[in-house]
Amino acid sequence: MARQPRQDRETLPGIAEVRLRADDPTAKVVLDVLRAHFTITAPREYPGDRWYFQLDTGNTAPDPDGEH
Repeated sequence: MARQPRQDRETLPGIAEVRLRADDPTAKVVLDVLRAHFTITAPREYPGDRWYFQLDTGNTAPDPDGEH
């Protein structure tokens, strides 16, 4: 079966697209630690112990007036 071509993804500043490969207990630990420090989306589970989610590290975009 041939893979479908990937579409370009748009991301916002401060948002990380994360792929995690782990068994269920390990994924739970990693997600719990990340939730303690960041806002994350509900992880999407895929076959093969793969998890995909977005992690929000805060808005890192420059201010419109040029200040950070």
